[in-house]
Amino acid sequence: MAKLGEYDVPDKLYYHKEYMWVRVEGDEAVVGLNDFSQKLAGEISYIEMPEEGDEVKQDEAVGSYETGKWLGKLYAPVSGEITAMNEEVEDEPTLVNKDPYGKGWLFKIKMSDSSQVKSLMQGEDALKWLREEIGKHPKKGS
Repeated sequence: MAKLGEYDVPDKLYYHKEYMWVRVEGDEAVVGLNDFSQKLAGEISYIEMPEEGDEVKQDEAVGSYETGKWLGKLYAPVSGEITAMNEEVEDEPTLVNKDPYGKGWLFKIKMSDSSQVKSLMQGEDALKWLREEIGKHPKKGS
């Protein structure tokens, strides 16, 4: 697993410019919120996800998440149909903070066009992008 400062950036994942990650499993994309975003937002208190069966388009806002002082949007990194939502995260949103790439996954999309994954970032491209994003959001306090 790559690390950039305090942020985990798993090598095998793809990254979307709106702070989402994708793990490809056959024709499905497992989607979550990346480590940088969840740390920037703080403790997540509420998540609204798309419904199973929803058709989503790449780059479309499909849900939201809240912390005590932050409201963020969830995006579809690829187009397709929502096939599952992580109900554990709906009940305990802090799972995203505790394990963003594992138990904190958000939803699954049956991809309508798997070639869209190629438009996402991976490896060095993802690290370069994240370096720039970290620079835009200087650490608060401490």
